[in-house]
Amino acid sequence: MPLAYWVNHLDPFLIKFSENFGIRYYGLAYVLGFVAAVWLLHLYHRAGRSPFGGNAIGDLITYIVFGVMLGGRLGYFFLYQSDVIFHDPLALFRVWEGGMASHGGFLGVVVALWLFARKHQVPFFHVSDLIVTTAPAGLFVGRIANFINGELYGKSASVAWAVIFPHSAPPGTPEHLIVPRHPSQLYEAALEGLLLFVFMQWRFWRSDVTRTQPGRLGGEFLLAYALVRMVCEVFREPDASLILGVSRGTFYSVFLIGAGLALILRPAAPKPSE
Repeated sequence: MPLAYWVNHLDPFLIKFSENFGIRYYGLAYVLGFVAAVWLLHLYHRAGRSPFGGNAIGDLITYIVFGVMLGGRLGYFFLYQSDVIFHDPLALFRVWEGGMASHGGFLGVVVALWLFARKHQVPFFHVSDLIVTTAPAGLFVGRIANFINGELYGKSASVAWAVIFPHSAPPGTPEHLIVPRHPSQLYEAALEGLLLFVFMQWRFWRSDVTRTQPGRLGGEFLLAYALVRMVCEVFREPDASLILGVSRGTFYSVFLIGAGLALILRPAAPKPSE
């Protein structure tokens, strides 16, 4: 007897005001991710592990919000839908249609942190090391929202926990004819979110790496994220054409590995002579 697979009929709206307008779980995930970052930054400040408190945290998060939103949106089109942005540039502003890229979000955050560090005259790597410890919380809730939306689903599978995603088939396809797939969004939530969060928090609280080796923690995050993302890409259905025979998520992660290794292996700054 074939397995009866669970069908993902989850409503993407927490509250719906009209057919296509309301409070979506995807938007709520971003809010929760930023709230988690604010809470962690306040925790670091109270513990004496961060010089940023009060208004500085609010200012930092404002920069991060713009970096994530602009970088993620631009990254989606230039990294995954480059043909669309040139033929229909107004699509960039139709945010209700979705479309964000984590790799683009990372680039946006780098620019935002550089601007923040320059404005406040603080070391860039010190700020970035703090932020990477908060990032996995946002990645976790974001991937859960992807699952609720039934998007970024996995490849076909026959495992007992496979899920039928109605959006993976043409409209009107009977559910019993839709191929069950890996719930790759949940794999990513577990690895990119929970696993990386535990690792980053362990490194932050159990070592003095942010003070003795600025930038190394950021490098470890980039390297770890790239590796777990590449593992998840094995189970995820490519959402754009392949590059050199691999998914775009895997291809772009190679550059994160390079950046991460560069930060980890960079020579430590010489200590000032006493």
